[in-house]
Amino acid sequence: MKKRGIYMISAAALTALFHLLSPLKKLMTAVAAFTLRIRQALARAFSLLPFSAAEALLCAALIFLFIYIICAAVSLIRGRGRRRRILLGRLSFLIAAAETIYLLLCLFLGASYYSESFQDKSGLRPAPSSVGELYALTDYFAERLRDTHMQVPRDENGLFSASLDGIFASAPEIYRGAEECFAFLYLKDVPPKKVLFSRLMSRFNYTGFYFPFTGEANININAPACLIPSTIAHEMAHQRGIASEQDANFCAVLACTLSGDPVYEYSGWLMGYIHLCSALYRYDRDGYYEIYSSLPDPVLADLRANNAYWHSFDTKSAEISEKVYDTFLKSYGQELGVHSYGAVVDLLIAWYLPEL
Repeated sequence: MKKRGIYMISAAALTALFHLLSPLKKLMTAVAAFTLRIRQALARAFSLLPFSAAEALLCAALIFLFIYIICAAVSLIRGRGRRRRILLGRLSFLIAAAETIYLLLCLFLGASYYSESFQDKSGLRPAPSSVGELYALTDYFAERLRDTHMQVPRDENGLFSASLDGIFASAPEIYRGAEECFAFLYLKDVPPKKVLFSRLMSRFNYTGFYFPFTGEANININAPACLIPSTIAHEMAHQRGIASEQDANFCAVLACTLSGDPVYEYSGWLMGYIHLCSALYRYDRDGYYEIYSSLPDPVLADLRANNAYWHSFDTKSAEISEKVYDTFLKSYGQELGVHSYGAVVDLLIAWYLPEL
């Protein structure tokens, strides 16, 4: 118990030191770069497994926790006269484990939030833009959807139906175009991982997640297929050390639209359009409806199917999950929280509008 107490104090002190030093961007950039190399090496190692190691580890952790609690309860029932010592021992183990995981999370992921961002490295800075410029770019993305929607496979209902296996197999090559624009994005990619419990992810409003302890990009394959390619690109941005959600979303759109793969291109234009039209709806509803009504029926079908799918998971668990993730983002200085997803619009305008 004494040794464990010393360990717990040491772990808490190191965590406090991390947060104390977090404003030092150069230091955090060095830490993030070091741990990024480890994470990328882990991703290559775990790519040899045909399943998500992250999902397996999370399931194993939950099973272990359940068994540990049962065993602790049995020990307390049987341990007359020693219950206080048993309880303190069990609780201290859980606290020490939680401290260890959080400290590693700070080093393996948290440092990236305080290090040089995509915007710092690229020099691409969002600038104030008019509603007219927002309308023009939304219309441009709609035009690209009109051009690309028939280049992807569709089912008898006109819905996007590209092969999942094909989407995942193509993933390691989709960033080549983006890497030509920004060399620091270069990475020898490995295929993303399909999540077995994808429907459970949907219940908590997750389309994918990056797991820093295995370096894997994990994808919800139960979500509407039309946005799975752009979700893959988003999680692969995190594998490149892009921590901010707004930056990762921008990188996903950029990578997809420059990929040369029709399936990824369509998904990228669709992802970008969704962000842009959501912003346009708040400021110019007439313009929003004008552009929306110009979309081809297959694109409208994909949008409606996506909305209907996520509406079916509009539950309390999804609300709690969003609040938890919002708190997590804000704890690492992402003041916009989940609303940072909307801030990608400014980056899209900064990059794509000059091309019009």
